[in-house]
Amino acid sequence: MSYHFGALSGSVSHSIQEPHPNSKSKVIHNTSYRKNLFVRSAAITTFALGSLPAWAEMKLNLVEPVSPLTKSVYDLHMITSWLAFWIMVVVIGLVGYAMIKFRKSKNYQADQTFHENSFGRWSWLLVPVIVLGIDLSIAGKANNTFDQVEDIGTADVTVKVTGSQWKWTYDYIEDDIRLISSIKKKEDAGDEYLRSVDEPLVLPVNQRIRFLHTATDVLHAWWVPAIAVKKDSIPGYINETWTVIEREGLYTGQCAENCGTGHAYMPIQVAAVSADAYQSWMAEKKSKKQAEIALASSDKIWTVEEMSAKGEEVYNTFCSACHQPGGEGLAPVFPALKGSPIATGDIAAHLNIVINGKQGTAMSAWGAQLSDLQIAAVVTYERNAFGNNVGDVVQPSDIKAARK
Repeated sequence: MSYHFGALSGSVSHSIQEPHPNSKSKVIHNTSYRKNLFVRSAAITTFALGSLPAWAEMKLNLVEPVSPLTKSVYDLHMITSWLAFWIMVVVIGLVGYAMIKFRKSKNYQADQTFHENSFGRWSWLLVPVIVLGIDLSIAGKANNTFDQVEDIGTADVTVKVTGSQWKWTYDYIEDDIRLISSIKKKEDAGDEYLRSVDEPLVLPVNQRIRFLHTATDVLHAWWVPAIAVKKDSIPGYINETWTVIEREGLYTGQCAENCGTGHAYMPIQVAAVSADAYQSWMAEKKSKKQAEIALASSDKIWTVEEMSAKGEEVYNTFCSACHQPGGEGLAPVFPALKGSPIATGDIAAHLNIVINGKQGTAMSAWGAQLSDLQIAAVVTYERNAFGNNVGDVVQPSDIKAARK
């Protein structure tokens, strides 16, 4: 029998062991190790308790739902999360019990005939029954939720949602109103940068909203967790979702499909308002649209200064995110407009690329999204801004002719 002592402390540093390898062994733990373990455990416990106020502020769950469908999704999420939690507790408890009860230091020998007794035999049946029971406990709830997702029904308001790199276009089908929603500039958004947009989608509360999802270029996914479930927006295909927003407020979301280098710059904002406020907002939009149509179809001949002033507003809203406010672009994806052959060359070529876009590039077709007046204004601005100074002015009638 050998003894090992610490040279400085005089305490037992390792163990006292029987010499024969087959004899029972008992490990006498180092006293200082136990002391250190206690100190560490106490420190961790103190830190955990001291940080409870900070932990209380953490919000790691899904956002609060405000529609019947998202509430069902949230409830299903909570059921599965709690089941997973208690399964984890039971499994960790069993593993911990086994590690302590049957540890090697107690010279415990593994049972080699477990499968021959009654408990061992029935365990092969018991475990699958438990797993199946857990699955069935959430299957009914999950099936009802999936049925709700596909239950489109009759809508009070229908909105076509079109994803493009990198903006959202909203068409109110019944009212023939279109919104183009882009990320708000950093200097305007402040702390809400990457979360706020220049034109939020406005919807009435307590009415059934039907969303038609599609895209113009690549896969996108319009998703506002508080009010609607996620479905992909696929070019050439229509997907449908629905919602009934039960509470007024401003709800945020994000494109949930990796749609390219500008994926992070496709936030979503939905302003849920009362029915009266929605009708007033819609009436204002219709009045503004009619005024613009009348102005574009009039015989007014616009000057370079007038058209450039309007074009600067259009450019900053729809074009500056890619081509930059100063027209310097972001090579190689977004070419510069400053001194470019397109902005200083043939007007017909310039109109064609703005109206029809360019396949194989990030330049989308704006012909279906902007009015004749807006396209005329932005082309005039691009040809006379950034030092280009071509001197051209494009009239709305030129755009109407170019569309044919």
